[in-house]
Amino acid sequence: MGLQEEIHKRKTFAIISHPDAGKTTLTEKLLLFGGAIQTAGAVKNNKIKKTATSDFMEIEKQRGISVATSVMAFEYGGMKINLLDTPGHKDFAEDTYRTLTAVDSVILVIDAANGVEAQTERLMEVCRMRNTPVIIFINKMDREGQDPFDLLDELESKLNIKVRPLAWPIGIGQKFQGVYSMYEKSLNLFKANKTKIEKDIIEISGLDDSLLDKTIGESAATKLREDVDLIEGVYDEFDVKKYLSGEIAPVFFGSALNNFGVQELLDAFIKIAPSPIERHTDMREVKPEEPKFTGFVFKIHANLDPRHRDRIAFLRICSGKFERNKFYRHVRLNQDVRFSNPTSFMASDKNVIDEAWPGDVVGLYDSGTFKIGDTLTEGEKMMFQGIPSFSPEIFRELINMDPMKSKQLEKGIMQLTDEGVAQLFLMQPGNRKVVGTVGELQFEVIQYRLEHEYGAKCRFDSMAFYKALWLTTDNETKLNEFIRAKQGQIAYDKDNNPVFLAPSAWMLNMAKSDYPEITFHATSEFKLAVKAG
Repeated sequence: MGLQEEIHKRKTFAIISHPDAGKTTLTEKLLLFGGAIQTAGAVKNNKIKKTATSDFMEIEKQRGISVATSVMAFEYGGMKINLLDTPGHKDFAEDTYRTLTAVDSVILVIDAANGVEAQTERLMEVCRMRNTPVIIFINKMDREGQDPFDLLDELESKLNIKVRPLAWPIGIGQKFQGVYSMYEKSLNLFKANKTKIEKDIIEISGLDDSLLDKTIGESAATKLREDVDLIEGVYDEFDVKKYLSGEIAPVFFGSALNNFGVQELLDAFIKIAPSPIERHTDMREVKPEEPKFTGFVFKIHANLDPRHRDRIAFLRICSGKFERNKFYRHVRLNQDVRFSNPTSFMASDKNVIDEAWPGDVVGLYDSGTFKIGDTLTEGEKMMFQGIPSFSPEIFRELINMDPMKSKQLEKGIMQLTDEGVAQLFLMQPGNRKVVGTVGELQFEVIQYRLEHEYGAKCRFDSMAFYKALWLTTDNETKLNEFIRAKQGQIAYDKDNNPVFLAPSAWMLNMAKSDYPEITFHATSEFKLAVKAG
């Protein structure tokens, strides 16, 4: 099969949501329908000891939340689907933002009772920045929740996007009977079964079919006809081109836990979701059908298997064909590298692969040569863009609680910050380690992982900083003057770039007005502008 055919066979997407909207559960059910797993484990049900397939870090299993992006590949309807399950918790939003750079489309999960929540709005803003195509799945329809039309209004007003239902719920809460697919013109009634697929598909010729009344009852059938009439009258016809350009989001309803509406979502997804799309670099646009291989690292995970101390870089393939044991150029280091055991994923299960194609996500065993945002090519010097580190919001000093384990602590914090869990800054004198994050929970995760994966105990002492700003200038004299003047607020990142740890917004504004020659960057994106090589 040629490059073009392989590209058209692939769909690479992320599932995003506010915490507890049912994202990880939906992930499992998609894997269940794709035949990748036989039974699903309930994430928060202690009676079922098998935890969610996509949550494999010990702390995730304990808390019932996803704190790292999982990558899973499965086949469905003749398509190869690469699914990235992201953390829903706001403290891990940066991992989710970076993951969104590696996908071509998104499924956004909404809780029917809670509607659009704060984290949903933030995630959607990132999608809108890139015009990422979005499909919306309104979950938990088997529980009491908001009226479906009210939910649609809320989606349009809060997420600033037009919506178009492609499936419609029959009832809600205890009266929920299933979903009518407007896309397929079929009625699907599912039995509530949390672990296996049991479906009861009723083929009807249309909404006027008398079988509809017999199946769901006259009153429910009448309401369904009225609802669909209203939808056809109020909402624009679904236009695939507008969906692909991020202007309109198709909406599906269901209950992921009980397998309602998941198949309608999956069937429509493989028909309308985009195949791999072009990507921007600092030099030019890269199209997937180009014959030469390119790709970028959007995530690094140390100790995927703590017993083997492995560290894996997640590489999104952008163009050409990736081959095992072939040499590729590591652009930032300007050296050739090759990989004898590239892997594909099913959560924590890994399989060695010989080749991969645009859209695929490959795991590369890494001895410490990769950083997030690194680019691999067949020799061309360019860096993929849009994979920044954001300015942290919370800062704490890392204190070693066991001087005998200093080396383990050093190695652990270096590897964990390479993953993007947090950012590490060094302050002098004393080589003080300052850890910056976007949320409190990350400190707990770092502390837990340092102890359980590296055998190093630490504590975190609060530091009163407002923001970390990277500094660049053409005027070295002014930069040195600024660093001397602000000595107690200057740190260096892992690439030895100077960073100003501003104590307050007022102090930051003062620094900007006193030193107009210096540019203060709120993300590390500026580093990509410095051409590699």
